[in-house]
Amino acid sequence: MAKKIFTYKGKTIEELQAMSMEEFIKLVPARQKRSLTRGMTDKQKRFLGRLKKTNKPMKTDCRNIIIIPEMVGKKIIIHKGNEWVPIEIKAEMITFRLGDFVLTRKRVQHSSPGLGATKSSKFTALK
Repeated sequence: MAKKIFTYKGKTIEELQAMSMEEFIKLVPARQKRSLTRGMTDKQKRFLGRLKKTNKPMKTDCRNIIIIPEMVGKKIIIHKGNEWVPIEIKAEMITFRLGDFVLTRKRVQHSSPGLGATKSSKFTALK
């Protein structure tokens, strides 16, 4: 079976990487468009500048950076609150935020109900 080539709004990843930021902003959804047109913070700009220069994995705690085509193929280590989690940016991740791929909360796992949780367990003897 032939390998499916990734496209975003009809553009391949090479075409997206060749676009200027203004052309790319026209393709993204409204929430990301607003964030990108307002501009990035100084911390985000410094991180993207360092990311372009190196091929080594980069650490960041900026979980609100929108993934742009320049970041595809890079390895990023994102802070989760108590640990650092490495991820590799893929083409399918474009327009998502870095924090979307590193969850900060664990899934709730309930055990059996405790003593007094039901009317019948109210009168059981304690051991």
